[in-house]
Amino acid sequence: MLFQVDSLNEVTTDGVEQIESIRLVEVISRMGVIGWVIMAILFILLLISVYLTVERYVTIKKAGKVNPNFMNEIRGHVLNGKVDAARAICLRENTPISRMIEKGVMRLGKRLNDVNAAVENVGNLEVAKLEKNLSTLATIAGAAPMLGFLGTVTGMINAFYKLSAAGSQIDTGQLAGGIYEALFTTAFGLAVGIVAYISYNWLVSVMQKVVFRMEANSVEFIDLIQEPSR
Repeated sequence: MLFQVDSLNEVTTDGVEQIESIRLVEVISRMGVIGWVIMAILFILLLISVYLTVERYVTIKKAGKVNPNFMNEIRGHVLNGKVDAARAICLRENTPISRMIEKGVMRLGKRLNDVNAAVENVGNLEVAKLEKNLSTLATIAGAAPMLGFLGTVTGMINAFYKLSAAGSQIDTGQLAGGIYEALFTTAFGLAVGIVAYISYNWLVSVMQKVVFRMEANSVEFIDLIQEPSR
């Protein structure tokens, strides 16, 4: 008997899912052409947001990985005058921090201000590379809800147009398409905007940790090259 009850529950669940799928397809099919276009654009923006989030996260996390003994090795070689060995370590690491320090190592022997400026310039370039495409995420976060609201307007225009064209013979089925278009595009636009907004702020917070580490290493390097003169 228990087996029969479980089987009945499975059949009921499958039936409900099929009905919901049919209703969803029916709802989308009643949308106008403009609604379909807006939904397609929003779906593309969602894919772009997901791709940029994954790609930037992998890039930023990779940029923040540095050998914990990196600066100790640089310190030892610089204090012993082994500039080529210090540069070789930077080339081996091949990270934003190591490239920044490498530029400072190449400027050893020049004025402190020149070394500091060289390190800061490379640091700014590396930060700009890490920020690549983050502005796109921010744009999607703002544009997606606006596209959704545009679908709301076009959907309501479509609904009222059908209402006026029907005259005294109002067909709720004709109005449904415009209302569905208004509601679906708004909901989907807000969803895409929320995803992009959260992703943007999350990536910025991850990147700030890397930037802070870069600044700490640059300060440590500048202090290092002043040690022999003390």
